[in-house]
Amino acid sequence: MANTEKSTATILDGKALAKNIREEVAGKVTIRMKRGLAQPGLATIIVGEDPASRVYVRSKHKACEEAGIQSFAHEIPANAAQDEVLDLIQKLNEQSDIHGILVQLPVSKHMDEATLISAISIMKDVDGLHPENVGLLAQKGRQPLFAPATPSGIMRLLKETDLRMEGANAVVLGRSNIVGLPIALMMLDANATVTMCHSRTRDLAAVCKRADVLVAAVGKPEFVRGDWVKPGAVVIDVGVNRVDDENAKRGYRLAGDVAFEEASRVARAITPVPGGVGPMTIAMLLENTLRAAEFAD
Repeated sequence: MANTEKSTATILDGKALAKNIREEVAGKVTIRMKRGLAQPGLATIIVGEDPASRVYVRSKHKACEEAGIQSFAHEIPANAAQDEVLDLIQKLNEQSDIHGILVQLPVSKHMDEATLISAISIMKDVDGLHPENVGLLAQKGRQPLFAPATPSGIMRLLKETDLRMEGANAVVLGRSNIVGLPIALMMLDANATVTMCHSRTRDLAAVCKRADVLVAAVGKPEFVRGDWVKPGAVVIDVGVNRVDDENAKRGYRLAGDVAFEEASRVARAITPVPGGVGPMTIAMLLENTLRAAEFAD
């Protein structure tokens, strides 16, 4: 028998919030330039031909254009030597019209991501992944120059709810350097009690069921089921997965890491996929690039 229970969750509209943030950034850029200050500039580096990476980079450049930020695209062949990328990063570090540098991940397998990210000047690390920025994020009472864009976007979305982070039980599924680890640190800084889960976590569903706020970032479509969600919880779905669907125009549909229909019948608030966390990532990148330009003034 079909489940006819209706969704009761508030949909956290990342697209609308991101639009407001981007417009605010654009306004501040306009004011800067009227005052004779430098136009913010973002340089992106993409290695290889990964289709998804190219889509992400194009989106970032389009957003920059709309916000009045200069963008500079650098495309590197997949078989290039790592030193070629390092030389480019060093050149960009020294360019005064470049305020932010972003290496689109993943890079070719023969390159070391950590080495490339560490080569970016901390003053231009608008992705917030430099070890020094991450280290500051991990220290009590300290703040990084830049925080990673996706976790920053999640924190802004959480502010749109009436969830009191202080004392809340927060559960993070996934421990990546890009999302899982930094969002756990940010929520800890907001005085939540944080549990990080991974492939070796025992009784994962029961751990999730205790969460007042649940962040799913595992890259597995509809991994989190509705009965994993505590009634009244806030669910943040970071996943963007392609699922084959012969009824879809492109032959596939996008799905998050959370079974949306099931979870939305239980949760108090939930992010959709697409239109939730994704737009916020680019908005926070623009904010970081503007901040980098302000640091350079």
